[in-house]
Amino acid sequence: MNLSEKDQLYHWHPYTQHQTTGLLPAIVKGEGALLWDETGKEYIDAIASWWVNPYGHANKLVADAIYAQLITLEHVLFGGFTNEPAVRLSEKLLTLLPSNQKKIFFSDNGSTAVEVALKAALQYFYNQGEQRTKVIAFEDAFHGDTFGAMASSGITFFTEAFQGSLIHVDRIPVPVQGREGESLAQLEKLLQTGDYAAFIFEPLVQGAAGMVMYAPEALEALMKLCQAQKVFTIADEVMTGFGKTGKNFACDYLGVQPDMMCLSKALTAGAIPMALTTFTQEIFDGFLDADVNKALFHGHTFTANPTGCAAALAGLSLLESDEMQANIQRIHQKHLAFQSQIAQHSKVKTTRVLGVVFAFEIKTDNTESYYGNLRNKLYHFFIENGIILRPVGNIVYILPPYVITDQQLDKVYQIVERAIEMV
Repeated sequence: MNLSEKDQLYHWHPYTQHQTTGLLPAIVKGEGALLWDETGKEYIDAIASWWVNPYGHANKLVADAIYAQLITLEHVLFGGFTNEPAVRLSEKLLTLLPSNQKKIFFSDNGSTAVEVALKAALQYFYNQGEQRTKVIAFEDAFHGDTFGAMASSGITFFTEAFQGSLIHVDRIPVPVQGREGESLAQLEKLLQTGDYAAFIFEPLVQGAAGMVMYAPEALEALMKLCQAQKVFTIADEVMTGFGKTGKNFACDYLGVQPDMMCLSKALTAGAIPMALTTFTQEIFDGFLDADVNKALFHGHTFTANPTGCAAALAGLSLLESDEMQANIQRIHQKHLAFQSQIAQHSKVKTTRVLGVVFAFEIKTDNTESYYGNLRNKLYHFFIENGIILRPVGNIVYILPPYVITDQQLDKVYQIVERAIEMV
């Protein structure tokens, strides 16, 4: 029995209907932008394994940092203690994040980073004796799979089984070109009630919605409106963080600073699960009190894991290197060139590029579901041709590791063009 067969025997995979899913490729090795399965087949990882491996697989700098930490201090509880890698990581991050971010809360994945932000927003007002129990989010948002994060997400088939069990979230349109005024007007109407603790958003790019993009100026207007009404703004940068948009963080494009930020995925260079929620001093101070019950009673076993912090520090050194910054710009320029090549294709409806993110929408006669027949056909075509891409309905996106070579990226483009012709 090979690995794929054993996997089918033992495992329950995420976002998978096992009744209709066959054997899955068993990956045994990675290097740079490449992965190999147990049969020796090679794949180009054109989505950086769900956006977490920007510096490539089996990166030696990251591996060495992890090894050095493992033989020094692999883990120590963060409840009642601290550790050097956590302090060093926070010191470094606070020099890169918007200047109003002052406090860092550790957790272990993107969903929990969002959960911490939402709980902090709701409890802040509870601590002040205010009844603000609702949250505002965008339509078609995705913020994770825990209950608060799920409630904030607008992709309904992910959450429809749990309606009635979620916190109250009202949604406004994404301020894409042509809908900026509608989005702003609906937000203004909601804010008049005084019921809202926070507005959560994926800045500039909605990842799971199909890399839907909107302008910084549109987001700034929404954030200013919220902050004028003392509604906290939460930037979910789990996907966009660490260079994806061409800047370290999507919020770096903004003239307004968020009150909280959620970070994970590429934080540890794809090596170890870890997440962060960052806060302004004002929010932190809202939990300081002689009454212990006003503390934020939230925690995770592996909070501020020293080995994860060491991996994150190594990842930040790679992100800031001249080589990685040049790679980000190189990929961006190649995306722009490919965009100009296929934008006029008769089967392509729209295209969009920001940083290393490229996406296009295929024209279809029917409404395509998230995991519909077209998506599945495209996905299997890419896998058969040695390319890892995960289309969203009729939207195909490329978000590669920064170390992908021009030749590898050209192959991805070529396979994508063949996929368009296949439709």
